[in-house]
Amino acid sequence: MSWLPHTVIQPYQVLTPKRAIVWAIGGSDSSGGAGIQADIQAINGLRDEDALGNQTVAQACTIVTTVTAQNSESVSDLMALPIDLLEQQWLQLLADMPPAVIKISLLANPQQVEWLAEQLANWPAGLPMPLVIYDPVAIASTGDALTAEPILDAVKQQLLRHVDVLTPNATEVLAITGIALLSSHDLQRAFDVFRQHGVKTVLFKGGHTGLLMDVPISDDHVIDAWTNGDCWRYCASPQLTTKHGHGTGCSFASSLASGLAQGYALEDAFAIAHAYVQQGLKAAVGQGKGPGPVAHLGWPKRWQDFPKTANALAELDAERQACAPCELRLGLYPVVPTVEWLERLLKCGVKTIQLRAKDLPEDQAEPLVKQAVLLGQQYQARVFINDYWQLALKHNAYGVHLGQEDVSDADVEKIAGSGVRLGLSTHGYFEMLRAAALQPSYLAIGHIFATTTKDMPSTPQGVLKLSQQASLLASRDTAGVEKMPTVAIGGIDFERAQQLVTTDVGSIAVVRAFTQTSDPELAAEHWLHLVGAGDRLGDSSDAESAPLAKQ
Repeated sequence: MSWLPHTVIQPYQVLTPKRAIVWAIGGSDSSGGAGIQADIQAINGLRDEDALGNQTVAQACTIVTTVTAQNSESVSDLMALPIDLLEQQWLQLLADMPPAVIKISLLANPQQVEWLAEQLANWPAGLPMPLVIYDPVAIASTGDALTAEPILDAVKQQLLRHVDVLTPNATEVLAITGIALLSSHDLQRAFDVFRQHGVKTVLFKGGHTGLLMDVPISDDHVIDAWTNGDCWRYCASPQLTTKHGHGTGCSFASSLASGLAQGYALEDAFAIAHAYVQQGLKAAVGQGKGPGPVAHLGWPKRWQDFPKTANALAELDAERQACAPCELRLGLYPVVPTVEWLERLLKCGVKTIQLRAKDLPEDQAEPLVKQAVLLGQQYQARVFINDYWQLALKHNAYGVHLGQEDVSDADVEKIAGSGVRLGLSTHGYFEMLRAAALQPSYLAIGHIFATTTKDMPSTPQGVLKLSQQASLLASRDTAGVEKMPTVAIGGIDFERAQQLVTTDVGSIAVVRAFTQTSDPELAAEHWLHLVGAGDRLGDSSDAESAPLAKQ
């Protein structure tokens, strides 16, 4: 039995319960740079805490399969541990610290493969089935073999059917499938072979030469690719020139496991793990004569360490025109269903507002858009139009807001060229990074809390994840990129809004705070006192109107 046996694992899913324990099953590296030693550092090291004391952290537990004698130059010997010792490690942990994620790496012989496959097949019915990640290690980065006996047949016939996320590099793909990853078409061919063996998703690690030769950006970028067979996700970062990188694969798979165990959606954990390794490679140094290990620096927080993300390879090469900028701090941002509500709140001093009149035919929507634009001009306010971007451009609106499901159908280049501002919704690290590449005017981060205003495929992010993403966007200037205005949205009432003042977010969007209160004018007064009206039009240095903690 494997996790979610009758469903497709989707990239936006949170795949684990709130039990952030990761079992790392693999070999001991006496040099300390890879194997179980790297697993522990990556799993435990990927941790963060916000100003309110909210923490995200995982704990590594280990089942050692193999003891190796190695240094930075070579592996001189190894010993596979007996099955009864593996069994005792397994049972002790199972009785006290069951995992959210099992991360598998080095298995030294077919007997170990068969034993592990049997344990996964007979997982106790009373415990939630953990997510299983397999990093198919057989060769050390020094070039030495790490298995006592060939294990490939046992892996294909018995283990792969239990794997939820496989993380092979190009060498490992070739060994298992016989397919060399020379083009993007080879990725699909290789996945088809893996799927025949029962693997649910594959994350192809692109840190090897010769990968994706038909993709121009791959000439000087490392591209990681994930698929479940129905959709693809890509992360790309500039190639780094360093001889140090011992334990790169271990650190990547283990930081991925840690992120998943901490409740991050699969695509978000993918982007975070990519950044974790990138920052570690930049800081890697050697202590011996050979390549040094990846540095373990904790939660990645610098914009320059995060990848460009995409749902299609063509997006990675695209050059985008920046949309017209808006002020950095947008302040209170009501989202209202009618022009009447729009005018009522503008009269209260609201300076940023969105008209969300959903599912109207164009002939009914156009007069509403036209009225909204005129009201924005009358009150010198930032009025955004939800969805109807063609009408917004036609009537020269201040801005338009698009959701993730709408942006693919919109002409973003036309919006950018028009001078109309563009706001985009995002629901996690991966979408945030992808949306930022489109160079919009602002990004909305959501949904922060549970909401009843719309059905959401993603789960609420909470204050910590909002803080992480807003801070990351605020760090863009350290990478030579302009800061991106941010908006928090989703399930935010007045009490919850007070938790957000410690974050770097520059605006709070509210949907029901006014339309479901008996005194909207009084509510507007309270909200404006807490959040502020944002910067004045054309001025991002207006400290008096700055929202949130910057008041």
